[in-house]
Amino acid sequence: METWPDAHRYRGISARAERGNAGGTAEGLPFVPVWSGTEGFFVGVRDMDFRYAERKDVMLILRFIQELADYEHMLDEVVATPELLEEWLFEKKKAEVIFLLEENIEVGFALFFYNFSTFLGRAGIYLEDLYVKPEHRGKGYGKALLAQLAKIAVERNCGRLEWWCLDWNKPSIDFYTSMGAQPMKDWTVYRITGETLKELAEQ
Repeated sequence: METWPDAHRYRGISARAERGNAGGTAEGLPFVPVWSGTEGFFVGVRDMDFRYAERKDVMLILRFIQELADYEHMLDEVVATPELLEEWLFEKKKAEVIFLLEENIEVGFALFFYNFSTFLGRAGIYLEDLYVKPEHRGKGYGKALLAQLAKIAVERNCGRLEWWCLDWNKPSIDFYTSMGAQPMKDWTVYRITGETLKELAEQ
């Protein structure tokens, strides 16, 4: 992975530890130091942090969703609104969002929710969206977000962490496989939506 330019580096400790907060952050999400295999030690960025989204963040969440959709050439398919996000994320609590912050500014996000494996007999975490703003890429933030999600999955005793990736998105595919993710080549995703969903419900 790429290391972070001009980063403060600490062998085996996080940037939070230097400030006397090695145990975690005020938001309840601990700092995740990222291992650099090429450098041979942990690297960190001063003031990199994570936090869970709150109700007041619905517009920010929507902007991240739109930016990701634009990158994927699917912006015209986004019909989400602040009202819908508030209802489903914070009233019905059907999904969660974490932000990655650099110097207290949200520069990346991940939206995830539980699925369930009957073979494992336990829930897993499904990652719906992961996005880092273009001007903040190359600093290890994507890996830091995935590492944070893995930590959440382990702490909650989930069986796995999984997501989908567009077939044309080779940079992301290479990134995921470099972290040990395995493509489910024997599986195909099927979806029913819109009017087709309504028609099926009426049968």
